[in-house]
Amino acid sequence: MRQHIKKRFHFAGVLLLGLICAIIAYPQAVKSISPLFRVVEKMKINEGLDLQGGIHLEYKADMSQVPSEKVDAALSAAEAVIERRVNAFGVGEPLVQLSRSGTERRIIVELPGIKDIEQAKKMIKETPFLEFREPAGPEAEKQFDVLNQETKREAEAILELAKKGEDFAALAKEWSEDPGSKDRGGDLDFAKKGTFVPEFDTVIFDPNFKSGEVSPNLVESQFGWHIIKKIEERGEGNNREVRSAHILFTKRTLDQYPDLKWVVTGLTGKNLKSATVDYQSQGVGSPQVALQFDSEGTKLFAEITKRNLGKPVAILLDKEIISQPTVQNEIVGGQAVITGNFTMQQANDLVKRLNEGALPVPITLVSQQSVDASLGQSALQKSLFAGLVGLGAVAVFMILYYRLLGVVAVVALLLYTAMLLTIFKLSVFTPFAITVTLPGIAGFILSIGIAVDANVLIFERTREELSYGKTVIKSLVEGFRRAWPSIRDGHVSTLITTVILMAFGTGFVKGFAVILALGVLLSLFTAVVLVRVSVMFVAGDWMERHPKLLVSPKKLLE
Repeated sequence: MRQHIKKRFHFAGVLLLGLICAIIAYPQAVKSISPLFRVVEKMKINEGLDLQGGIHLEYKADMSQVPSEKVDAALSAAEAVIERRVNAFGVGEPLVQLSRSGTERRIIVELPGIKDIEQAKKMIKETPFLEFREPAGPEAEKQFDVLNQETKREAEAILELAKKGEDFAALAKEWSEDPGSKDRGGDLDFAKKGTFVPEFDTVIFDPNFKSGEVSPNLVESQFGWHIIKKIEERGEGNNREVRSAHILFTKRTLDQYPDLKWVVTGLTGKNLKSATVDYQSQGVGSPQVALQFDSEGTKLFAEITKRNLGKPVAILLDKEIISQPTVQNEIVGGQAVITGNFTMQQANDLVKRLNEGALPVPITLVSQQSVDASLGQSALQKSLFAGLVGLGAVAVFMILYYRLLGVVAVVALLLYTAMLLTIFKLSVFTPFAITVTLPGIAGFILSIGIAVDANVLIFERTREELSYGKTVIKSLVEGFRRAWPSIRDGHVSTLITTVILMAFGTGFVKGFAVILALGVLLSLFTAVVLVRVSVMFVAGDWMERHPKLLVSPKKLLE
């Protein structure tokens, strides 16, 4: 009895797995369940360049000026620079990889979905912009003082309109800069004391500030100027709540405008010779980043540090601040140190970014190709149609030849297909996203054949046991047990081949190998676990009375 309950539990797990995978692989099945459909529909298979179209570029790296022992490091750095530039361009799942063409070292760049090849080439060859900036002087603050005075006068004018009986909600919708309450006519709903800034709370919780009245004065806070209207209140003591509305006029500060907060100094990445990881005390203590400038950079940096003693200097890469070290003293030797609570990984990452200020080696475009998306879609449709025809043919053969066992195998095959599609979709949300290409689809279809092959081995072994006169249950158990060594050896040999292809292949060959390897592993799980659980669940004494469901009478007599 306990064994029967265990079989039911395992089979229920198979059904649950099948339901989840079916929903993810084919979201139209739950289109009537709107919230679930919207979530699942967003899961898309990541298509490669040959399926959705795009641009394929090959660059030759000039290594003539690079010492032989630094060639690999220089190429890796160039690859990292290009990859960062491509990612900043917003390309979905780009491919940047190194390859060889004879004695030449090349960098291959594939940009799915990109149509403008000239823009792509410009983006890749463009040098990342590294620069050093210093804090803006008092004159920068003065322009904000003028701007804020104008804002305050504007707030006072709107306050007068509110006092004269203008509709407060309409004024709030037109003038308020608080996105959280603007659409509600400035309504902030009920709130307890301490919810808002102190200046605001002081007014709305003032017992002399009556409901329906407008504050005679503007309330100024760090965020700006508030015109406050008290609507109603409820509760007493600590439970007292006040419902209010306001119109916010935002105060402008220098922190809101980085381009104005930091002034260009003229010191850029062209003046940086190198950046390395160092330690504060001969290998002991926290890691720090050491900078070395050229002669022009040394002079500029000395002037910058002299002007900004005790102040921060911003280091920007492509206008993004990556560090703000504080100047401790004037630096005249062309060397600087960025200190901080760096971990070793953080220090290495910062050094990498600083050294990415320019490509470490010259690159020349030697090949370019624009792939038409319509051709990719056509090829995809033909490949999928071929796969469906093959799957249908296999299903018919399995059912006609293996009867009930064939039906179980076909259902398991459909589940296998749904699981593989589910893995493709879910992988997009992981660092190991799988890109599906036409060779990858070929690997997928081939893996279906491997999955069928495992079932054939099991069922043939089961038939042999039945011919010896054993019961159906014993024949099934022995069939799975005796087929396992052959299934294992066949799958392992295929996996070894895929590992070799992944190690030494390039481009589409790797895509084929990755999907084939994944399919082989999943087919092993399907045959050994899912098919076994399903067959053992449906098996029973009733099969002894209907042997034709498993094998033809002719086979039983042989």
